[in-house]
Amino acid sequence: MINKIKKIIILGGGSAGWMTAAALGKVLKNRYCEIQLIESDDIGTVGVGEATIPQIMLYNDLIGLDENEFMRRTQATFKLGIEFVNWSEIGSRYYHAFGEVGKNMEGIQFYHYWLKMRALGKAAPLDEYTLSSLACNEQRFMRSIDAGHSPLSNIAYAFHFDAGLFARYLRELAEGWGVRRTEGQVEQVLQHDNGFVRGLQLTDGTVHDADFFIDCSGFRGVLIEQALKTGYDDWSHWLPCDRAIAVPCASAGEPLPYTRATAHSAGWQWRIPLQHRIGNGHVFSSKFMSSDEATAILLQNLDGAALAEPREIRFVTGKRKQFWKNNVLAVGLSGGFMEPLESTSLHLIQATIAKMFSFFPQQGFSQADIDEFNRQMAFDYERIRDFLILHYHATQRNDSPFWQYCRTMAVPAELTQKLQQFRASGRIFRHNNEMFSDLSWFEVMYGQGIVPDGYHPLVDMFSEQEVQGRLDSIRQVIRKSVDYMPSHQQFINEHCKAGRS
Repeated sequence: MINKIKKIIILGGGSAGWMTAAALGKVLKNRYCEIQLIESDDIGTVGVGEATIPQIMLYNDLIGLDENEFMRRTQATFKLGIEFVNWSEIGSRYYHAFGEVGKNMEGIQFYHYWLKMRALGKAAPLDEYTLSSLACNEQRFMRSIDAGHSPLSNIAYAFHFDAGLFARYLRELAEGWGVRRTEGQVEQVLQHDNGFVRGLQLTDGTVHDADFFIDCSGFRGVLIEQALKTGYDDWSHWLPCDRAIAVPCASAGEPLPYTRATAHSAGWQWRIPLQHRIGNGHVFSSKFMSSDEATAILLQNLDGAALAEPREIRFVTGKRKQFWKNNVLAVGLSGGFMEPLESTSLHLIQATIAKMFSFFPQQGFSQADIDEFNRQMAFDYERIRDFLILHYHATQRNDSPFWQYCRTMAVPAELTQKLQQFRASGRIFRHNNEMFSDLSWFEVMYGQGIVPDGYHPLVDMFSEQEVQGRLDSIRQVIRKSVDYMPSHQQFINEHCKAGRS
């Protein structure tokens, strides 16, 4: 007979806390154990995680969200990818687009054929073979339809949304599923002699006991770090940005169906279009730029009037040495921070939640399970880390000390190997189901200016005329598919405009 967990306490709200609470409430249905979330209205949340990646669909499906209602409630827009401006060099731009790039032929990725023909001057730009990129260029969007083998049958997308509204929406759902919220701040963490957490004493003197604690207290890591002192792996030597200035601004025209990341002299600026405003931020390195200068650059590059005072967020890119220790599991910023360049923050929250269900504990807590959980989470963080480093390191920019540092810095061995292999043969291999696929790696490596010396040799089984014919056919199909799509704004107006039922 399993000695089951009787009570779980989630410490902290925000996206991490309420995503965890909603998932536990939905799955456990208030009949396995008690779930309590403790948060304080006096403690703010970071609240800038407004861009997502397609894996968010897995979470939305898990808790049964109605997508149109979710979008109306969170002022959301759709996202088909990220546009990177000025990263390879000043004036450059490319998309890291969601979904397929071209169409594979004879088991070989499309991009190998495209690389050969592009080198011969016989291929159009990559965007014209990629549904999401071309749709981004023309501000079009639709959900997948049943269209046989058409690209319209498999459209990959994600969302931009207001993180504060998202947390509020999830709170409403979670409380409806039996999660109990307690207002308060932790004054003392009570522990057993073996280091396990016994309970939390709040500033009002009340004590709240549980068997399993989930730390969603943000950068402070009240349980995982302040109480259990797990330690932190600092990756700022590879990802030197350690500050962000964030400010919303008024909308300017119709919302774009993509996030924009524009590189500046010591970092980059995000632009996230919502239905009611645009989210903006300037991520930068305090070693190379002052906060005042970063704020001035941000305010000079807004599309509309600022709607609030700019606020600064400080962070150290990296992760806890242990995400799970004893009976405490860290979710969200309490576990680590990967900076928002590829919109992975909410993905890492949902990935942690998914693994929590896979390794759901019982009384006694299996150390073997905890060790494997930590190993898998470390792998996820490290592979995302390498993908982010790629954007900074693979650049021709040398116009500032920041970019000179990034271009010449030593990088992790796994990334070095990936770069060497791609430069030599155009080959990219995905290891152990790592977060980003070979298509993502290709779009960014090529977009950042890395042109490989070769391509898959089996491409040469086909004559140039055969390959040209296939590329032309794919390009025509993509063109017709995008022509069929409505505008992004039109689709929102018809299906999920905020304020409409």
